[in-house]
Amino acid sequence: AANGVIVGVVAQPGTRRNAIMGERAGALRVAVTAAPDKGKANAAILELLAEALGCRPSEIGLVSGETARRKRVLLVGLTIDEAALRIAAALPDHSDESSR
Repeated sequence: AANGVIVGVVAQPGTRRNAIMGERAGALRVAVTAAPDKGKANAAILELLAEALGCRPSEIGLVSGETARRKRVLLVGLTIDEAALRIAAALPDHSDESSR
């Protein structure tokens, strides 16, 4: 997208804590405590991503996957390089567990 970057997200709703769990198959694994009920998990995911990536809530939006585990999220105003740096910084240090 000309006005931002689309990031793949795999949602894990109903977990014990909100966290970016790592990366798998080119998508961010995002765990949220909210249940997938009337968009609550989606809202929690966008909020968590905005906080973790240093975006304002208005700069992040769900493009597709509203009711699916796999989602596509638009980060407005970021280049691919900026997004990659922010995502790398937000990932847990153990994100290179390739043994699983």
